[in-house]
Amino acid sequence: MTPTRQRKRVQIHGPLHDHAEGFEAELVRLGFTPTSRVSQFYLLAHFSRWLEAGGTSLSDLATLQVDDFLIERKATYTALFTRKALRPLLGWLAESGAISAAVARGPVPPEDPAVLVRFERYLLMERRIGARTTSAYVVRVRRFLRNYCPAEGLAGLGGGEITRALLDEGVGRAPASVKKFGYALRAFLRFCFITGEIDHDLTGATLVVREPVPSLLPIGASAAQIDTVLKKCDRSTAVGRRDYAIILLLSRLGLRAGEVAGMQLEDIHWRHGEVLIRGKGAKDECLPLPAEVGTAVVDYLQHARPAEPTLREVFCTVKAPQRRLSSPAVWRLVTHACTRAQLEPFGPHQLRHGLAEAMVAAEVPLAVIGQVLRHDDPATTANYARVDIERLRLLAQPWPNGGEPS
Repeated sequence: MTPTRQRKRVQIHGPLHDHAEGFEAELVRLGFTPTSRVSQFYLLAHFSRWLEAGGTSLSDLATLQVDDFLIERKATYTALFTRKALRPLLGWLAESGAISAAVARGPVPPEDPAVLVRFERYLLMERRIGARTTSAYVVRVRRFLRNYCPAEGLAGLGGGEITRALLDEGVGRAPASVKKFGYALRAFLRFCFITGEIDHDLTGATLVVREPVPSLLPIGASAAQIDTVLKKCDRSTAVGRRDYAIILLLSRLGLRAGEVAGMQLEDIHWRHGEVLIRGKGAKDECLPLPAEVGTAVVDYLQHARPAEPTLREVFCTVKAPQRRLSSPAVWRLVTHACTRAQLEPFGPHQLRHGLAEAMVAAEVPLAVIGQVLRHDDPATTANYARVDIERLRLLAQPWPNGGEPS
C-alpha cells in the first residue's frame, strides 16, 4: 500500500479532526517524506483520541497535559513519544491559533540569575567567544551556582566552594570534562572580579587539571585515506552529494567542523572564486575556493539541497524537518564516511591535520601554513614541524660511546 493511501486510511476522531488537512500541508512544507507524514498522522490521531477521552478542548490544553499524554504514549508505543516528535504538530496548532505558543514551546526553565545573564553577554560581546562555546560555559557555571553558591550569594564565595566543585566534578568524569568545567569557572570568576561582583580574585582557586597526553606526533589522514573516503560517497544520492562536498571542504581548505556547519549561502563569492570562513573568535577570512571544491558544492546545491528559503546555511539535514547541520553532525558525517570506506574512524580534525602535513611535505613555509589554517599563535603551527620524520632524523644525536639506550 502506498503512503498516500495509508494516510487516507488513518481515522482521526476528536478535536484535531478539522486540523488534519492543514497539518498535512505543513508537513509537506517542512519536507517530511510520505512515509514520515503517515507516522505523524498516526501520532495526531492518537493525541486527538486522548484529548477526546479526557474531555479536553484545544483552547484548554496546558503544558502539563501534553506531558501526561507523552507519558501515556511512552507506556504503550515504541516510537514518537517525545516532545520533539510532537513538535511539528504543536507548532502547527500554535501557528494556526488553536493552542497557545507557551504550550507549543513547552516547559520554561527557571530564570537565570542576573549575573549569569551579564556573564553570557560579556562572553559574546566583549570576549567575542562563539555562541556554542558560550552556551557550554553558561551551562557549567549555572550548575556551579545552583550547587555550590553560598546562601549569602557571591559575596560569601570562597576558595573552599570552588575547590569542592572541581573535586566533585572529577568523580566519575574524564579529565577533559573537569578541565572544561575549570575553564568555565575561571572565566566566570574573572568576570565577577573585574565587574565588582566579588571583591577578591578567586581565579587562583581553580586548580589546574592536567590530562596526561602522550608526546605523539600529529597524525592526519593520508591522501590515500581521503581519496578512499571520497570515492565511497554515493553521489547519486542527496546524502552522498552533501557528504562529498563537506569532506572536500574539510580536506582541501583545512576547515573546522563548526566553520563548515556555519557556512552560509552568501559566504560563497562565486565570481571571485572565494569563500568567507567564519572562524573562531568571530574572525572572518576569505580563502580561495578550488575548482574541485566549488564543483562539488554546486552539484550539492543544485541537485541535493532542500529548497527551504528560510534556511541560509549551505549544508542542512536531508530528513525533515530541514535544519542546519551542527558541528557534532559534521563529525558524525565524517566518521560514518570512514566506516563506509572500511577505515578506522577519524574526524574532521584529522582531515585538517592531513592538509597541514601535506604542506609540510611540500616544503611550504610554516608561516604560510599558519595563514591557511588561520592559527593565532605561530607555536600552534610549529607543532606540525614534527611530522617531517626524515628531517627530524638529521637532528638526532648519536648515543654516547656508540651504545644503545636501554
